[in-house]
Formats: sequence, structure tokens, C-alpha cells
Amino acid sequence: MECKVAIDIGGTFTDFIILSNDGDIKTVKVLTNPKDPGQVIKDILSTLNCNVNEIAHATTLTTNTLLGQENLTIPKTALLITKGFRDIIEIGRQNRPRLYDLYFEKPRQLVPRDLRFEINERVDAEGNIMKEVDQDEIERVVKKLLNENVLSIAVSFLHSYLNPKNELITENVLKKYFKYISVSAKIAPEPREYERSSTAVVNAVLMPLVSAYLEKLQVSLPTENFYIMSSSGGLIDIKEASEKPVQLIESGPAAGVIASASFLPNESLITFDMGGTTAKAGVVINGNFEMSTEYEVGGEVHHGRLVKGSGYPIRFPFVDLAEVSAGGGTIIWRDEANALKVGPISAGADPGPISYGKGGNRPTIADANLILGRLGTELIGGNLKLDKESAIRGMSKLGDPYEVSRNALELINLEMARAIRLVTVERGLDPSNFSLIAFGGAGPQHALYLAEEVGIEKVIISPHPGLFSALGLLLADWRFEVRKSYPKDLESEFKQLEKELYEKLKGNVDYFLRFADVRYEGQGWELTIPVNNVYEVRKVFEEKHLATYGFVMKDREIEVVTIRVFAIKKRPLPRIKVTFGNWDKPKEVRKVMINDDWVNVNVYVREKLPKGFRIRGPAIIEEYSSTTVIKDGWNATIDDSIVLVRE
Repeated sequence: MECKVAIDIGGTFTDFIILSNDGDIKTVKVLTNPKDPGQVIKDILSTLNCNVNEIAHATTLTTNTLLGQENLTIPKTALLITKGFRDIIEIGRQNRPRLYDLYFEKPRQLVPRDLRFEINERVDAEGNIMKEVDQDEIERVVKKLLNENVLSIAVSFLHSYLNPKNELITENVLKKYFKYISVSAKIAPEPREYERSSTAVVNAVLMPLVSAYLEKLQVSLPTENFYIMSSSGGLIDIKEASEKPVQLIESGPAAGVIASASFLPNESLITFDMGGTTAKAGVVINGNFEMSTEYEVGGEVHHGRLVKGSGYPIRFPFVDLAEVSAGGGTIIWRDEANALKVGPISAGADPGPISYGKGGNRPTIADANLILGRLGTELIGGNLKLDKESAIRGMSKLGDPYEVSRNALELINLEMARAIRLVTVERGLDPSNFSLIAFGGAGPQHALYLAEEVGIEKVIISPHPGLFSALGLLLADWRFEVRKSYPKDLESEFKQLEKELYEKLKGNVDYFLRFADVRYEGQGWELTIPVNNVYEVRKVFEEKHLATYGFVMKDREIEVVTIRVFAIKKRPLPRIKVTFGNWDKPKEVRKVMINDDWVNVNVYVREKLPKGFRIRGPAIIEEYSSTTVIKDGWNATIDDSIVLVRE
């Protein structure tokens, strides 16, 4: 029998979905091995008894590298930059994330100053070459790079987004000596020299690691049909991922949004993905999701907002998500004033929560849910057994274990509700007009608490919630992107980008999506809008500007800064069976603190429940990859998903 496999490596768990051609699904969830994540893949694939004809993969390798994970050493990287701009990646935008913190330190520099080389070339702001690059000068720099054993090189010259000639000449010289070269005009052909240079540098740092990881992994795979999820919500091939690994940074979270959009294409959804390390919120409207063009990897997050200046800026399309440090492994602690705190540090997969019995000694959100009875003592079909007594002893160090657990869960729910408001209220959207789709191993435990906090009346628990992002890998289309800044004729230049993608993909394209980054003249930043008609750009831009900022400026001209095109190749949606049982009795009655009171609740097994079965809260539904907590005042109906509505 033939099958497709999706693999999502997260910070705590690695998820596998094995989908056979007849629609049957097998799921596997194991703890991530942060020291060698690829070995877990090999181990699981070796146990399959089907002929694997396709593998789709999402990975945290890029993020972990920039966060300084053990055993992931930053490769020696150099930067070639226009004369006079040697320190641009260090000076940045002069943003100070914590204004009054005298001890704040900027992120470590990915390229030390002695490996930044000024090149005597110049392109003006109109794209005219004022001084062509001297190839002999590049050869002299190459000798220094070879002496320093540099592995990867970023090239970022001023205004190369308008005229890349000097960068391309430099690249041709470097190609004779180096395998890994990241040219800013190819990676991020956009204005703002700091962000463009940072993107090129991050890409250069990741190229050797991602290429080696993918090449090593591919050799051991049972099929050549191996694809990677990009942060923009589509699959790309190994060549694209190796040349532009910067686009893999949010690959896992993007897959969850894609799964939601494919599973319920006609609904307005807030996606809520809570795993072991983080929680993410996004928005899907009629199958369409919002895009963002800027991200800071490795930076700090404050209530779901990326703190400017705390990480490494990247200019690349991302699925628009708000992310908070809130997961099952998030650590509960007290500060010097004895105030209870939750996160941002996570226990991860190793050592994990106290109850996992792997050496963890600090209480976590998973421990709190276990102590309050919301989580059973067995997870992943009994493969992970939880030690409740150890969790209670560990939580007791912070005070009364039940009171601390309840307060910690209230704090984490408030933090996650902020993320939902960030992608709705602060985007001009009313969350009460949406349904909440919850997934991730911990998402269904907290979904109803968040729904009540933000005024949502309907909650959907996805099929296989703990592995739903992995399922999204099998539902995603192929998606490739190109862009151009300061277009002179929108329609003709959109068509030129489409032609470029069409030729690159050898005509293997179903349709194109057009986007534009637009602002009022004089504004510092842009809004990204879809472009269905080039003559309606202003109308669409002002609708989004009004929803985002609450005003428009009718007397001000607009400016299209960057246009981008995605080439989409549809993948046939696989047939997925959802199995039901015929057992409508609870497996046990458990004492659980649902709100502030202990109550006896029925605990059901999702896989055994018949289709159409109704459950009135309070109750709990357990399944292989997650646990759903049903509060008082909510009713659940068992279908392809669990649909929860308020009475």
C-alpha cells in the first residue's frame, strides 16, 4: 500500500501523520530530540509498512540555530557591503527594546566586525551605477576570506534592489571559491538597507546548516518526493529551501493555518495553536489568510508583539501570526517580590515538565492541568505516563499547589487571549464574528477559557488536534515567490514577475497571487494588500488602512513600494477518513477543577464516540494527541471535528 507522510518537528514533540491512499490515517507523536532531530525521522520511517511516495516536512532547525541551541554552531560567515556601511547590521535602527534597562544587550552579531568587508562600489537611489565593482578588489577580499576559513558569505550593496549588477558581478567571482553565497538582491530585493542586509546575513548563516541537514536527511528517505513547508504557507523543494532557508523560520506554525483554511474553507476562523513551547493565533477568512512581510527572528515577544530591535529583522513573506511563550512546557515561577509568573522560559522536551519524569524540577502549565484533573495521567495513547504526585510536590514549592495551578492557568489564558486580540481587534476585526479552531497538544484544554475571554460563541476542535499542523503539510499547495520594488507600471511588471516564475517552474503553475506593499507618500511603513485589479489598489489600501488605523488621507497620494507574486501549483487534496466508534459511555468519572470548584465530570474517549453524539459540559474528551476540556454552559457535538457552542 502507498502512503504520504507529514513530519512536523516542534520544540517539544515531533509529529507524524501517515496517510494511506485509501484515506486511513496513522498518527505518531514522540518527544523531539533537540540534539539530533533527524534521527527520530529515520527511526519512525523505518517502522512503516507502506510504500512512502511523498514526504512533507516542517522544522524548527532555523529558529533553534539563531536562538543558540546546543550542538548548532553558527557557521563562520562574512559580509561584503558598500563602502561606508560596514557597521549597518550593528547600528540597525537604533531601536532600544527596553528603554530604561541599563543592562540591555543587543543580540549577538552573526557576522563579527573583522569579517565585514567594505567594497568600493556605488549605485544611486535611482538605480544608476556611479561606480562599478572592481573584480580584482573582490579577488583580494576572497584571499582574506579563505585565510579566515569563512564558510558562507552575504553580499548587500546599497540600492541593489533597483540595480543588482554590482552584486551579481561579485557573486560570480565568489562562486569560484565558495558554495554558500547569499545575495540581497535575490533574497530580499526591497528598500531599507538595514533590513535587507540583515535578511541576507541570516540567510547566509542558515544556508550551510539547512543544506547539510536536508541533504543528509534526503539520503535516508524512502522517496525522492521530499518537500519543505515555507513560512508563507506553501511547500517548496529542497533546492529552494537550501538557497533561501530564511523562508523556513515559521514553517511549522504556518502549516497549522493552512490546515485550518483547507479544513473549513467557508468559515471565518481564529486559529489557536498551543503546543509544548508556544501558542500562536492567526486569522482565516473564507479560506484566505493574512500575510506579513517583516519578522524578527530570535527576538523578544511582549504579549504577542515582536519587540523591535531585540532580534534579527527579516524581509520575507510570512503567514501573519501572533505568538506568545505559552505552552504545556511553560515554566511557572515567582519573582523577587514573590509574584507568580508564567514563562517565557519553557522546559521543552528535555527535561520537560516535572510530571514527565525526565529530570524536570520546575513546575509547568502541563503540571498545573494535571494537578487540577484537566489532564489525565496518560498521554499519547499511554506511551507517556505522568506522575501527578511529583507534580504536586514540585508545585508546592510555590505555595498551595491547587491555588498556584489555578492562578497560573488564569495568567496563561490572559496572555494567550492577548495574542487573539492582536490578530483581530488590532487588525480592525471583531473576534465575536469568528469561530475559534483549536489545535496543538494543549490547545483544546484552554480553548473554551479563551473563547469566553474574547467573546467567541463557537469553538471547533480539529481532528487529530495534537498533530493538526502536520496534517496541514499534506493539505498545502506548492508556493513560490518573487518580488520587485518601486514598479513603474503595475500591470506590466506584475506580468513580468509572473513570466519569471512560469519559466522557473517550467510552466508547472495553476495560478498566480498578486500582492503589493502600499503606503501614503511620507509614511514610514507599508500595508500589504492583495491585488486583484491594479486599478483598485488605492481603494483596497484605504479599506485596510481604515480598518487598521481608523482613518484615511484622501488628499495624500499613495505609493506602491514593493510588488510580489506567488505562483501556486495545486496539490490534489487527499481523502481523509475520520473514524467513529459506537460507545457513548464515559471511560471514568474524574474529579476536576473546571472553574473555581471541584466537580465530578465524565471523561470520554473521542475515538470511541459515535458520530452526532452530544455531550453537555462539564466534561472531558481524551484522545491520542490531546485533551478537550468542556466547561459549564457549553455543549459538544461529535463530527469530523468536535463542535462546541455556548448554551
